[in-house]
Amino acid sequence: MTQPANSVSADPKRELFRHTLATLAYRGGKAVRNAPAGFADFNPGEGLRTPRQILAHIGDLFDWALSIAKGQQAWNSATPLPWEQETERFFATLKKFDDFLASGEPVQSPLEKLFQGPVADALTHVGQIAMLRRMAAAPIKAENYHKAIIEIGRVGADQAPPKREF
Repeated sequence: MTQPANSVSADPKRELFRHTLATLAYRGGKAVRNAPAGFADFNPGEGLRTPRQILAHIGDLFDWALSIAKGQQAWNSATPLPWEQETERFFATLKKFDDFLASGEPVQSPLEKLFQGPVADALTHVGQIAMLRRMAAAPIKAENYHKAIIEIGRVGADQAPPKREF
């Protein structure tokens, strides 16, 4: 793990948690990037969420995670935005949460609880979006993620190019 020079945290748990957020940004970015027209509203079946609804839910998860971390737990179900705006929201909510963790402010919940709740849920949903890409005949390329350049604090849309896709 690479630690940026401006990081105030020396807590290895917090740094691993931030690396997890960077991993979510990398994998999530790959799942949402270059989605074909119409993909956002691809209907995988009766009663199932569309990719746009899933992406909106991920944004809700990170808003919720930040509220928990600040000790003011609040849930909000946002109305899904157009795909590009939801994609921007995905990265913005990750950044707000990562910025809070990088600030050194006390986290008002055990990191393990934050991981097992909103973060693990978001990992599942990023996988769902990737699976829906395949179902919609617009698959993302497979990749050796062990070789990916994923850096703590890099939680925006600007991700390193893949090292080894196949």
